[in-house]
Amino acid sequence: MTDFLLKRDIENETVDTESAEKINPLADKAIGVFDSGLGGLTVLKEIIKLLPNENTVYFGDSGRTPYGSKSADTVRRFSRQNTRFLLEQGVKMIVIACNTASAQAYNEVRQIAGVPVIEVITPGAQAAVAKTTNRRIGVIGTRGTVQSGVYAQALARSSGRQLHISQQACPLFVGLAEEGWWNNDIVKSVAGVYLEPLIKDNIDTLVLGCTHYPLLAEAIGQVMGPEVELINAGHFVAEQVMQQLRRDKLLNAQKQLGWHQYFTSDSASHFQQLGSSFLEQRIQAAGHIEIENY
Repeated sequence: MTDFLLKRDIENETVDTESAEKINPLADKAIGVFDSGLGGLTVLKEIIKLLPNENTVYFGDSGRTPYGSKSADTVRRFSRQNTRFLLEQGVKMIVIACNTASAQAYNEVRQIAGVPVIEVITPGAQAAVAKTTNRRIGVIGTRGTVQSGVYAQALARSSGRQLHISQQACPLFVGLAEEGWWNNDIVKSVAGVYLEPLIKDNIDTLVLGCTHYPLLAEAIGQVMGPEVELINAGHFVAEQVMQQLRRDKLLNAQKQLGWHQYFTSDSASHFQQLGSSFLEQRIQAAGHIEIENY
């Protein structure tokens, strides 16, 4: 299999690896990240920023996106295939950078992975609880994520106080993000329809419960107004990744910047072009994977 390597320059970003003595033989392996498409690159961006010395392998299942409209059984099957592909790359950790897969397939991924698994829901829920002042929190996500109720459960677990939780499925947002339509009149119009019930519920904190949604944050923020705090879980997921690696003595002790591989189940050229915008770094090469073979 051809390796697609990219070393990027990240200035003024350091991580303390002195305390993580390289006693675990897996420490120099890559962090594996998968998503239903390109949205998980918003999580990967935060991981690279916080842990620039780590190697990563990213798989975006753009050929089968979106996951939010699929049945739970289908999402679990897709997630198992994605996990097997990443394990074949020898990764030391798997990050499920997809809210729908985190909600419906986290336990199954943990069962087959044999390495630490991080999901994206709990960190976002914890951040929302810490930010809210009126205890009225909104959650937007795919239909699969909203119908699972997993965010309501995570928010309740993260809070010692009673919360008012409003949820809204926004299925068109993924397609708009993947098209690169992030802040035009169409996006604002769609957002206005989707978000109206949350505005009426007087929420002060809104969880962007899909990794595609941070790309639409400017339009969402304009509709919701400046008094509503938007929670992008990517940063908090990256912090959890660092903490887990440190606990397991898996932090990479190398001094040079990490390398990064990118794979997709759809057009590699399209992934490179639009993915570079998602990542805010140029993706120089990507590989196409027949994921159904896994």
